[in-house]
Amino acid sequence: MRFFSRKLIKPEDLNAHGTLFGGTVISWIDEEAAIYVLCQLGKGNIVTKFMSEINFVHSAKLGEVIEIGMETVKFGRTSITVKCLVRNKFSKETIISIDKIVFVHLDEFGKPTPHNIVEPVNED
Repeated sequence: MRFFSRKLIKPEDLNAHGTLFGGTVISWIDEEAAIYVLCQLGKGNIVTKFMSEINFVHSAKLGEVIEIGMETVKFGRTSITVKCLVRNKFSKETIISIDKIVFVHLDEFGKPTPHNIVEPVNED
């Protein structure tokens, strides 16, 4: 699992209970996963197709720093599957885990098209 981005939990990221709002962190995950996949494929034009069960393990509070990690699970013909772990930067306590996020590579008409990648183009 590689951790590329960090977020500081700010007041606007909180829910009514005073902890990190799930919708906010899911948005961050989707963006981070898309960037990760774009780098893995070395090309654009992808869309999120599927996200498996989202396991909310622990909450995050105001002022905490979280980090979002991604790992490639599988390359399909037109897709790439990654998994995600969000954790507290300092305690390493898991906040969210998602086993499967699937992205599909599209052609200029919005139709799935082979990406012809079988291993990551860019690991960094």
